[in-house]
Parts: sequence; structure tokens; C-alpha cells
Amino acid sequence: MIKKYIRDSIQELNNVTWPTRKQAIRITTIVFIFMIIAAAILGVVDEILAIAYKAIL
Repeated sequence: MIKKYIRDSIQELNNVTWPTRKQAIRITTIVFIFMIIAAAILGVVDEILAIAYKAIL
């Protein structure tokens, strides 16, 4: 059972179309840029809510 699972898993990995190095770098760069933008937006929203919370108290 375990041997069959491992064999099937390896067979499936051989069928995967892996990205080229250039594609992987491009996709990784896009993800990092998106993360930085999302972190900046969330940071601004957090700061606004913190100021609003202090004003209410």
C-alpha cells in the first residue's frame, strides 16, 4: 500500500510541467511585490484603526 503510494507519487511528479528558472524568478518577484503592497495597505489600515480606537477611548 505504501509502496504503491510512493510509486504513484513519483510517477505524478514526472508528469508535472515545471517552470523554467526565468518563469520561477518572475513569479516569485510578482509574489514578493504583492506581499509588500498588501503589508503596506494592512499597516495603514491598522494604524488608522489604532488612531480611531484611541480617539474613542
